[in-house]
Amino acid sequence: MIYSTVIFDFGGVITSSPFQAFNRLEEERGLPRDFVRRVNAADPDGNAWAKFERAEIDAATFDTLFAAEARALGHELEGEAVLAVLAGAVRPAMVAALDTLKAKGFTIGCITNNVPSGQGAGMARSFAKAEEVAAIMARFDHVIESSKVGVRKPDPLIYEMMCEALGVGPAACIYLDDLGINCKPAAKLGMHAIKVTSGAQALVDLSAALAMPLA
Repeated sequence: MIYSTVIFDFGGVITSSPFQAFNRLEEERGLPRDFVRRVNAADPDGNAWAKFERAEIDAATFDTLFAAEARALGHELEGEAVLAVLAGAVRPAMVAALDTLKAKGFTIGCITNNVPSGQGAGMARSFAKAEEVAAIMARFDHVIESSKVGVRKPDPLIYEMMCEALGVGPAACIYLDDLGINCKPAAKLGMHAIKVTSGAQALVDLSAALAMPLA
């Protein structure tokens, strides 16, 4: 298959996974491992996290609702503490791959589930980090942020919106995401989906799909 377009998730793909930061937070607070994921998995389309990613609530409301959801599962954790650790570290090799793809004539896009918190698309907690993320985002031909369009993955509509914006069919696209639940609708639409478990693995699998070295 000849692919013309590569579409990336941001957190967990271009940056390190926020789940690693959540695990560190859980350890610091004496909470069960993956507790944040448990909270966010309950009522996955209607909980505080889902509403915040669609910008249906503000940060203060998220803080309150998330704390209530955590309490319902038996532990105390405020939403603000989760937001404070969201922005992951940039993976330089992934950024270099973006530059290589652009140089080779590929179209690149980014679909990110994010929240209206922090600075910029990467939800940075500092001006310097926000600038770093903005420079990365500028490389993409098109960026879709859930908090700006009111639609979040895994809703198939957000992938269709990207294809329409780029003027490309799903079959010409490769899609990378660190969550299997977000890869499934992309694959169902006809994209070649790659589930990312690490930066190195992502580049190996993407290199294989494109038959060109990126790692």
